Order: sequence, then structure tokens, then C-alpha cells
Amino acid sequence: MLKKSVSHVMLATVAIAVAWAVPAALGQDAQTILSNVSKAMGADNLKTVQYSGTATEFAFGQAVNPNSPWPGFAATSYTRTINYESPAWRVDRVLAPIPQDRRGGGLPPGPTQTVVIGANTSWAQQVDLWMTPYGFIKEAAKNNATATSKSMSGRKYTVVTFTAPNNAKFNGYIGEDSLLSRVETWIDTPMLGDTLLEVTYNGYKDFGGVKFPTAIVQKQGGYPTLDLSITDVKANAPADIQGNPVGAPQTPLATSQKLADGVYLILPAYAALAVDFKDYIVVVEGPQSEERTNAIIAEAKRDIPNKPIKYVVNTHNHFDHSSGLRTFIAEGATIITYQGNKAYYEKIFALPHTLNPDRQSKAKKKISIETMADKKVLTDGNHVIELHRLQGSNHNDGLIVAYLPKEKILVEADAFNPPAQANAPPPNAPTPNNTNLMQNIDRLKLDVETIIPIHYPADSRKVTMAELMRAVGKRD
Repeated sequence: MLKKSVSHVMLATVAIAVAWAVPAALGQDAQTILSNVSKAMGADNLKTVQYSGTATEFAFGQAVNPNSPWPGFAATSYTRTINYESPAWRVDRVLAPIPQDRRGGGLPPGPTQTVVIGANTSWAQQVDLWMTPYGFIKEAAKNNATATSKSMSGRKYTVVTFTAPNNAKFNGYIGEDSLLSRVETWIDTPMLGDTLLEVTYNGYKDFGGVKFPTAIVQKQGGYPTLDLSITDVKANAPADIQGNPVGAPQTPLATSQKLADGVYLILPAYAALAVDFKDYIVVVEGPQSEERTNAIIAEAKRDIPNKPIKYVVNTHNHFDHSSGLRTFIAEGATIITYQGNKAYYEKIFALPHTLNPDRQSKAKKKISIETMADKKVLTDGNHVIELHRLQGSNHNDGLIVAYLPKEKILVEADAFNPPAQANAPPPNAPTPNNTNLMQNIDRLKLDVETIIPIHYPADSRKVTMAELMRAVGKRD
């Protein structure tokens, strides 16, 4: 009986050793695996590639509400040219007409997009290139990749892995046909922290000796950011892509203007408003990034010294308008937002930020959120801030404006983005967002003289109600 037990233990030990030995053997042979994939895909002598088709590009973090996918922009023609040697790429696109009733935010992509990678280009800006099928093969071959086996949805894959420059895993899933099926990695985003970035490749076809997928879907944050159907591929096409290397964006210094007693406009865009209440400060908007929000907090405290920031008003949940909220949490402030955002914020603000730890990762302050439905009033008996949700907005279901009745100031985001020049001719037809803002001002009977757009014009001029009225075709 004892011998049988010992035999069983030995067999189990051997089985475990074999199970671990398979990935180890694969890991030692990753370069051979990549070489075989490169041959199968016709990538050995590939220096450039150009692929064309139709696409929908989606605006990351711009959903109309927390339960919706990122809204899209359709392109009737989409051509991407990649030079892996430079490295650089260019996208040429023709957009389909944008429906007037489109819901959600984000700017439509331009007709041409050029990215040239240089020594100061961040990994977050480079990663899109190395997630392409041939880009992954080339990058993995240079980075001490390892290989393991994995089954997904009843199919077997060899998973080639290397460590990206941001210290995240970079995985490529290779099917039994030696074609790359999926690539995934993680990048830092201010709202979601360690954010999964994934691309799936399907429908491979031979294009002049090069195998290329005809269906590409890229996702970030769980929703598609690109859905591409390929009809044509040219290997080693001319790809002289000119442009300056992309570098890390610089955050301009914060400045402020006193608009009224205890009311300060913090510039440049994205703008914020700081209001001096009796025992504390109220800030309207926590945008963009920790860096920008730190600058807003510092400027608010310089304008209003020796008082804590008690509240930050969040105009809406689009990531460019809420990516500084974690910094306000670390500051000890309470977020005021639309009631539909509360559960979403509590969920995503608890996500890990290990790739780029922020202030809240270190402070670990308790998340404090106050909600509102259609109206909420903040007052200390002197200053009054009325918060109103815009009814019928296509931009965001929980879009909030802040109105200071005594000062006749309205703070808004994306409902009216003024033109670069105050005297610019109005659009041929008013935009739905501008019209919606005007309708809500009339509905609420707000007496507005000054508008503070979060997307403040670069000339830092005073934006008046007259500009909005001109934009919607009304006379003073």
C-alpha cells in the first residue's frame, strides 16, 4: 500500500514537471516560433506595408453614458501606410457624413494623420505600431520573447510574450496555422489605470505573397476603438513619410483671472473655475490628467489661500473632462457629478494604477461622491452656484452646467466651443449642441452675460452670451 502511494506521488510529481517543462521548452524556442510565423506571413523581407479598406474609428472615453460603447466615426475610405524602418505611419481617410443625431463626444479624425516615432516618443504613442501583425513580430524578436501554450474557445495557441518599455506584458497569440490571431498589452490611462489594449486579426488572405488579415478589431477599455475591413494590401510600397518625431505633450503653466469677488477663472484650456466659499473652495472641472489637475489645484490655492478644496464639480464623464478626478480624491475633495456616474466612478477609481502610480495610488483616500439629478445648489449665504443638467443633450446624458446667478456666469463643457476669433462668421446651420444649450438657458430662464467654456479659446478673451446667440442664429 505504501509503495503504491509513493508511486502515485512520483507520477504526480513527474506530471507536474512535464506540465512546467512544456512552457519552458517553448520559451527557449520563441525565436524559432517567430521566425516560422514571419515566413508563413511573408514578413521576412517586409520593410513597408500599405493596407486599404473601410473603417469605423471610435472615440475612446467619449460615451454618451457609462453604459454605452465609445461612439464612432465611419470612414468610407481608409488607407494606412507603415514604414517599419523609420519607424513611421500615415493614415489617409475619407469620412462619411456625421449624422446630426450622433450621440457621444469626440472630434472626428482629420483626413490625414501622420506619426513619426523618435527618441522622445512615449511608449503609449508608439504601441499602436507594434501591435500590427508585422510590427509585433519585429518587436518581439528584439526583446527576449518567451513562449507558452494556451487554449481559448476550444482552439490552441502559442503565446509569445515580451516585456514592453512600460514594464507591461506584450502578448501575441499564434494559431496552429502560424498566423497571428491576437495581440494584447496594457498601457496607463488616467481614468482606467492599467488599461487592456487588444487587437484581433481574422480572415487572412494572400496579397502578392504577404498574408494579411481582412478584418481587424481594436479595443481599449473593453469597447472597440477601430473596426477595419481590408480589401487591398501592398507590400513594400513607397512609404516616405515626412514629419517631425512625436514627443510627449507639454502641459502649459496655469494662470488665473479674477472674474468677480472670490471667483477665479483658471486658464489655459482645459479651463476650470475656483470659487471662494466661507470655509472652503469649490472647483468646477477636474480635466485631462494628474499634471493638469495639480496645476489647477495649485492655482486655486494661490488665488484662495488657507482653505481646503471641498468640492470638485464634474461636468460629465468623458475622460478628457474627468481624468483629473482621482487627483482631487487624493486632495480630499468630494466629487459632485450626475447620479448616473456614481457606480461607474466607484468601480473604475478602484482599478489598479501600477504602470504609472498616481497621487491617489499612494494616498489611498476614500472616494467621496455626491450626486445630483437635474439640479443642485451650493451656497454659503454669499456665493451661489446652481448646477443644472442639460435636458436632451446628444453629447452626454449627464452634462452639467454651473451657473453663478449673482455674477451672471455660466460654466459649460462641449455644449458651446467658441471659434478661435470672436468675430468669426456663424456656421451655416447651428450645431445641435449649441442649439441645445440655448434651449436649456431659455428653459431655465438663466440671465447669462459671461460664458466660461471648458474648451476655452486660445486668445483668452471674455466669451459673452452674444457669441452663443450669434452661433445659433439669434440677434441680441
